[in-house]
Amino acid sequence: MSQAETASLISPMASVHPDAQIGEGVTIGPFATIEANTQIGPETWIGPNATVLSGSRIGAHCRVFPGAVIGGMPQDLKYAGENTTVVVGDHTTIRECCTINRGTTDRMTTRVGSHCLLMAYTHIAHDAVVGDHCVLANNANIAGHVTVEDWVIIEGVVAVQQFVRIGQHAFVAGGSLVRKNIPPFVKVAREPLSYIGVNAIGLRRRGFADEFVRAVEDIYRTLYVTGGNMSQALKVAELELPVSDAKETILDFIRASDKGIVRGPF
Repeated sequence: MSQAETASLISPMASVHPDAQIGEGVTIGPFATIEANTQIGPETWIGPNATVLSGSRIGAHCRVFPGAVIGGMPQDLKYAGENTTVVVGDHTTIRECCTINRGTTDRMTTRVGSHCLLMAYTHIAHDAVVGDHCVLANNANIAGHVTVEDWVIIEGVVAVQQFVRIGQHAFVAGGSLVRKNIPPFVKVAREPLSYIGVNAIGLRRRGFADEFVRAVEDIYRTLYVTGGNMSQALKVAELELPVSDAKETILDFIRASDKGIVRGPF
């Protein structure tokens, strides 16, 4: 749908480049800026004073609140003007003053999935990947090249170091400093950041069966609580615990974690 056809939904006080691709039913508030080489999907709302810069690709039914800046140049001294992007999935809410920077030659894109909530002042740096159904609370700071898998909840004022990976369905307590990888299905807190248990409440809320949750608890009990180093615990888990999807997911994640994983509870 052309910009002219959607003009009734675009404030005359907004600055929208004629080459921007604006979907059907998009609303753009006063003093918002939409640059060239941008795409905004159907029924998305761009609030007053929001900024969508070149290279941004925003999905359908999203909400971008005042002061948010999507598609800013990466804060990376190696960036040399490459044609990179930010991609935001459908049904994602980006609250006030969030910043999402474009990618670099590492991944060429910064990606935020569908059905996410980025609360006020969240920062997503270059080449980060945030999965679907994630919640990042106020002042969460995600450094470059970080991967956040699906259904992760990160509470407020959390700083995630570059190249870290956070596994699916993990829960990160507020004020945490994340320097190592966080395996799937766990809760982490304290300083230095430590495993404090399985995210059982979150898993059950999302429909996982009690049998699956118990299997996850047995795996992490073996890995973190029964003693020995992680290499020994992995061998025990591999040989002695029953085969399950949970076991495969967790052990594969840990084996691939060249940065190491968060410490145990003691």
